[in-house]
Amino acid sequence: MPPVSADWELEVTRGPGWLFVSVKPISTHEPFENLADVIWELVQQHLVSRVTVELDHVPLLDSHLLGQLLLLNLRIKKHNGLLRICGLSPFNQRILSLHGLDGHLAAYPTRRDAVMGNECRKPR
Repeated sequence: MPPVSADWELEVTRGPGWLFVSVKPISTHEPFENLADVIWELVQQHLVSRVTVELDHVPLLDSHLLGQLLLLNLRIKKHNGLLRICGLSPFNQRILSLHGLDGHLAAYPTRRDAVMGNECRKPR
C-alpha cells in the first residue's frame, strides 16, 4: 500500500474475520494525523468488526498516537467491534501503562496472541 501520508504508511492484511493494520512511520517527527479516520475507513471498506493494529515499527507511543488509538477504539466499540494492539516495545508498553491506558487498549505481544485473546502483556 502506498504511503497514506508523507509521514507514515499502513500495511493492510485481511485474515478470517480480522483486519490487520501495521503502522509504519516514514518520519519520526510528525504526528499520526487522522490515523483513526484512515483505519476506520479501512474497517468499513473491508466490512470487519475486529481489528489488530500492529505497532512493531513505532519507536515512540506519543500522546497524539495514543489519542488516535483511543478514538479508533471508541468508534469500533460503538459498532460492537473489537480493537487490539500488538507489537509494542517494552518502552512503549510502559508508556501505555504510565498513562493508565493498559486497561483501555488491549495490548498483546504478537498478532497471533491478539487474535487468540491470550493474556495481555503486563509491564514489569
